[in-house]
Amino acid sequence: MLTRRTALGGLLGLGAGFGTGLTPRRGMAQTFPTRAVTIVVPYPAGGPVDAMARLYADEAAADLGQPVTVDNRGGGGGTIGTVAVARAEPDGHTLVLGTNQTHATNQSLLKNCPYDGVTDFAPVAGIAVIPHVLVLRKSLQVKSVAELIAGAKKAPDAMNYGSTGIGSASHLTGELFKTRAGVDIRHIPFRGAAPMTTELLGERIDFAFATLPSVISLIEAGELKALAIASAKRAARLPNVPTMTEAGLSGVEADAWFALFAPAKTPQPVIDRLYRSVAAAFGKDKAKEAVAKLGMALVLTPPAAFAAALPGEVKKWAEVIKAAKVSIE
Repeated sequence: MLTRRTALGGLLGLGAGFGTGLTPRRGMAQTFPTRAVTIVVPYPAGGPVDAMARLYADEAAADLGQPVTVDNRGGGGGTIGTVAVARAEPDGHTLVLGTNQTHATNQSLLKNCPYDGVTDFAPVAGIAVIPHVLVLRKSLQVKSVAELIAGAKKAPDAMNYGSTGIGSASHLTGELFKTRAGVDIRHIPFRGAAPMTTELLGERIDFAFATLPSVISLIEAGELKALAIASAKRAARLPNVPTMTEAGLSGVEADAWFALFAPAKTPQPVIDRLYRSVAAAFGKDKAKEAVAKLGMALVLTPPAAFAAALPGEVKKWAEVIKAAKVSIE
């Protein structure tokens, strides 16, 4: 919808183009950025989101012709850093490296989420995904997803699954699995991947949906059994492990994803310029190798395509959260 503000912005943009020999869109793209670009990471330093942000920052500075810095603002399940960018000047100089948590589930999980993951942001690029893998304790006598579902239906009170915490991606993936499979399995939350994995190894929980990097070495060592990948494609490191759909249960795609966002109303030429910088940064062999070592898969998605897909992600997880009655204060 054309508002007075956007109309005024368009007139100002036209004025900026006159006398320069540049079209307004091209002129804006060529003048941006005019100062340092800040990538807000809404999580503490040292994690995978931080690592991805620094990979981009290292490669993008030369391309953009300005410093690119990373600002870690963790807390509130990612809301503190994310809302700061939602309220920032929409000029492309302050961005957030968001995730499926910050931009797809927080709105439904949190009773008072201080932003809207769709309307308060302009996607710059989808960058990478981390698949979740369904892993079992080694002694559990189950060889397929169908057998796991049959066992859960036969003895619903005897089976449990672990997660990295209430409202975490692994928890919501488990709830999505339960909904699609039509089973009721007891959920046991832990404070992170390390204690959850310890309980799996100790055979005190039956299975879990874990991010691939957190369990890949244990799978390869035979300490845990990988039953299926909760993704649209098989994992390169586990080529013999089927996707959930291939295993007979569709609708359980639950990749953790990373995407770069600007505040809403950031001019499209600026978004386009930033997208080109992302594509250039992650098109380099050095960055590709670093992403692979982190256990992620590069899935570069243009702004329009990501913007079109995001509302569906929000709706999908909202339905799961509502059905499971999950909420966080």
